[in-house]
This record gives sequence, C-alpha cells and structure tokens, in this order.
Amino acid sequence: MSIHHPAQPTDPTDQPRPTGLGVLSCRNAGLGEIVDILRAQQEVKLDLVAPAADLRSHAGRIHVADAAHTLTVDGVTRGDAVLTPTAAADGDLAAKLDIPLPYLRRMRATRPDLYDANVNGWLAERPDRRFLIRALHDSGSARPGVLRAVLSDSYRIVDNLDVLMTALSGIRAAGAAVDITSADLTESRMYVKIRSTEIAEHAPALLGDYRSPFTGARGADNPLVWAGFVLSNSETGAGAFTIAPQLTVQICNNGMTLTKHVLKEVHLGGRLSAGQITWAADTHAAALELVLKKARDAVATFLDRDLVRARLAEITAEAGVPVAAPVETIEHVSRKLAFTAEQQDLILNHFLLGGDPTSGGVLHAVTSAAQLQDDADTAHGMERHALRAMGLAAAHAGGR
Repeated sequence: MSIHHPAQPTDPTDQPRPTGLGVLSCRNAGLGEIVDILRAQQEVKLDLVAPAADLRSHAGRIHVADAAHTLTVDGVTRGDAVLTPTAAADGDLAAKLDIPLPYLRRMRATRPDLYDANVNGWLAERPDRRFLIRALHDSGSARPGVLRAVLSDSYRIVDNLDVLMTALSGIRAAGAAVDITSADLTESRMYVKIRSTEIAEHAPALLGDYRSPFTGARGADNPLVWAGFVLSNSETGAGAFTIAPQLTVQICNNGMTLTKHVLKEVHLGGRLSAGQITWAADTHAAALELVLKKARDAVATFLDRDLVRARLAEITAEAGVPVAAPVETIEHVSRKLAFTAEQQDLILNHFLLGGDPTSGGVLHAVTSAAQLQDDADTAHGMERHALRAMGLAAAHAGGR
C-alpha cells in the first residue's frame, strides 16, 4: 500500500458557510460561527406535539396539519407545514413505525410513492399516537421546511444554543483559562472541544517515537499533552448531553477521549401537551442549572494535573506493545470497532507515517485519521474508540 502525506485539517476560518434554514451541519467551526448558526436555527424552529392523524407523507415530504401560520393582510392563515425529512428523521420514522430503515431509504431513493404508502399506512394504524415533531420552518417562505426528528412526546428538549451558552457560563464561573478549539454541528449532534494550555504534561514515553502525519513534527521534540474536554448535545434524540474528558497532543492536535469518565444527562422528562410548543424562559431552568453544574464539575475534575498524569500513566502502560504485523493488526482492530474499509486504509497509512510501530502508534493513527473525516459524528466516534483501538492492538499483537 502506498503512503501519502495527508493535508493538515482545514483551518475553520478558511471555510465560509451559509446561514439560515438550510444550515444543518458544519465542521471545524469557530465559536462565533457556531453561535451564529445556532441563533439562525432558533429563529425558524418549529416544535409541536401532533397525533399521527395530523401527519401524512406526500412525495416523500411530511405534511403536518395546521402547523404553518402565515401572516397576511386578512390576518393569520393556517395551513400544513411541509417538511423534508433528514436522514436522521427518516431513521426516527422507521423506528416509530417499525419499517426497516434500509427499505425506507430505498423507497425514498427509488419509489417515493411506496415511501408515502408505507408511512401513511402505518400512521393510520394508530391515529391517536402522539409524536414530538422537531423541525425548521420559515413561515414567511414558500420553501419546504426540514423535519429534524420524530420523537416521543416525553422527550425533554435541551437546545444546543442553551447548552452551549450555559456551559460556557459554568466554565467562566469556575475561573478556568480555556480555549474553544473547534465546534462541529451535524443533523444529530453538536460537539464543542475545549482545552486548557495551562494544564499540560510531557509524555515522552508515549510520544517519543511518534511523528505527526500532517507536518512530520517529532513527538520527541515536543511531547506535550493538554487537558480538556468535549461537550456534546443532541436536540433530536441522538443520545444525551455529555461532557467527556479529552487529552490533546500538541504536535498534531490528536484528541484522546477518555470515555470511562464521561459526565452525562439523558433528555427525558414529563409528557408534553398536544399543540405547538412555545418555550417559556423558565421551562428548562432545572435542566440548564444541571448543565451549569456539570460544566463547573468538568473544569474541576478534568482540568487537573493529577488526573492528566494518572491517565497518561495508564495509556503509556498499554502503548508500548510492538506491532510486528500492522496490516493484520489494524484489520483486526477495524473489524472489532466496525471501521469502514476507507477508515481502515487511512488508519494504516497514518500508522506507517507516524513511525511508532507499537500499540501506541495505533492510538495515534486512529486519532489523526479522525481529523480528516468530513462527517463530525464519524470523527468524534473514532476519537471515542481510539483508546479501545490501542487496547485491541496490544492484545492482538501480544497474542492475547
């Protein structure tokens, strides 16, 4: 296999992005950019609880009866909100209506008439069943809106913008000197990486033989690791609000997420009443107070030199196992962690470029390969699996 030198992940300032109804995702954004996008989304959010009888599919779009309000000279007129489902929303419909997702996706792509027939047929089976609909819909535009999620009416919404601003308030209250290094937004989740360059440790045993696949910089020259954490949230049912500690290697910005120490809050609450939801200022006070406290806890717990030293010692202890057969070892790791063939090839390439022929080299290869993923959910998933990948590589190479 040929070895190519990958480009450094793109600077977020070099990536202009549109704003408005169509912005559902961005990669490697700055704090100001992600806040602007989230605020634009807030302006066009449509949240309502609707019975199945008020939902129907036509030409692959979901119509929600009487959910669109238009202001005219004659007053307010009501009509259907017409919404195009995202891939995530199609997943929700498949789960709620017990339609196999691959089949639903195939119908959307090739037979929208069958998509409509299946969705409408199963909605009609239980017309009084209620769903929380999360959408983006501009009442002043003739364009269809976006169906983001079809959730249980007991789902407790904690919006990305509220979570982000509240968490930043908690971090400031804790007096931490931190940088917001990047932010990602997908159809399903928001991720914000936060690190402290003041809480750093040298890790020569872990980085001494490693070279950055992006720049060729040697870990032996600067084996510095920073403390930090990743804040993530889902507005659309894709898991919980979480804060996970992460150690970042300075020479290449590789992020090692410590999944065993995650702070988590699940978005479940009381049943919601039918009709459009207008969130009062104090509706989420208790949930946001919890976000504030968890952000303060994260600063106190994760931005700690003793924790960084202890975690680095654990990682280093498993990082030195020689990998004599990298192709077979990385194939084994990729199979266990369900990496795609493309990801497997990229990890192998980064392993060879990294120059560290050990299980620790596999760790570095997974975290650097993650930076080149266009899809943020995939990238953060790889970072969460990186330490497990090292453990699997150590076990495989050591014959365990």
